[in-house]
Amino acid sequence: MARNAVADERTVYDAVVRGRLASQDKKAATRVIQNMGLTVSDAIRIMMSLTAKEGCLPFEIRQPMPNAATHEAIEELKSGKGKKFATVEGLMADLEDDSND
Repeated sequence: MARNAVADERTVYDAVVRGRLASQDKKAATRVIQNMGLTVSDAIRIMMSLTAKEGCLPFEIRQPMPNAATHEAIEELKSGKGKKFATVEGLMADLEDDSND
C-alpha cells in the first residue's frame, strides 16, 4: 500500500507521533484521506518520510485569503485612500476616538 511508496519492506515502524487538532478538521481530513485509499497513519507516515528525505515539507504552506472586509481595506489603501498619520500618537488618538465609527 502507501507505505511501500516511501519505505521498503525492511523498514521498522517503531516511533509514535501524536498531535492535537480540532475534531472537525480531523473528521474532514480523515474522509479525504480515506477517499484516497489511505489511512491517517499512512498519510502521516508519507509526510514525515518525505520531509526527512527532502529536507522540507512535501507541500506548500500558503497564507489564507483575506476576508471581504480585509480585502476592501487593502484595496482602499492601494488606491491612496485611507487615513495617514504623522505620529503614533495621532494614530492612537484616532483609534481611541469613538466619534469616528
